[in-house]
Amino acid sequence: MCMLCDDEKAYQAYMNYLDEMERQGKPADPDKAMDAVLDQLEAADKARRDDPANDKTLSPFFCSPVDK
Repeated sequence: MCMLCDDEKAYQAYMNYLDEMERQGKPADPDKAMDAVLDQLEAADKARRDDPANDKTLSPFFCSPVDK
């Protein structure tokens, strides 16, 4: 849990996951919750990186290194 305390987004995602499990009436296993939250955060980060709007190489002001 200490790893999540340093990252507010991860902690919020963890708490939301536990709340969702409680609403569904399922027991919330902290280990499974950690895995699920980390998977969600990694997927969101990958989607953000793969978004063309975040690709700086598409900018007309991007300069590629020149091979000499």
